[in-house]
Amino acid sequence: MRAVAAAVGVSPPSVYLHFSDKDTLIFAVCQKLFAALDAAIESAAADLVDPFERMRARGLAYARFGVEHPEHYRVLFMQKPEAAPEGFGSEQLMESAAFAHLLENVVELLATGHLEPGLEAFPLAVELWALVHGCTSLLISHPALGLPPVDDLVGPACEHMMRGLLRRAAAPLELPAEDLP
Repeated sequence: MRAVAAAVGVSPPSVYLHFSDKDTLIFAVCQKLFAALDAAIESAAADLVDPFERMRARGLAYARFGVEHPEHYRVLFMQKPEAAPEGFGSEQLMESAAFAHLLENVVELLATGHLEPGLEAFPLAVELWALVHGCTSLLISHPALGLPPVDDLVGPACEHMMRGLLRRAAAPLELPAEDLP
């Protein structure tokens, strides 16, 4: 706290007027970075028309950002819920701009008619986030595992998941009777 006070040119007790402790200060800084995360994701998807390509670009941008800012990512997404400052919890994460933009992209994907019927936007958005978050967390927490680079891990993972959500053929494949055992 003393270093922060010195950096902004105030006395250490002045910092405590705005932040109750070091963790609250660190989390406030990370929340600012959370806005930068959303900006990076939106920038990556901005010029893409196809909602599938936008989803892949969003996933890659999210993972790249996490890997480039591992300590901030840990504070925001990889600590125990009770470590978050009062007033910031799961609800705030789900109401964030980054998640809202992800949810909008999922709604667009569902509107294409190419996905399996019966999928719901919110649970699907959570599943997509969980996939990319899991990859990002592994890259940050276990660099010694020898995982592929972020683009080689997250890009294909997003593509595989998206392909798995595609609508299957309406009629089952019928084999000629002579091919049946």
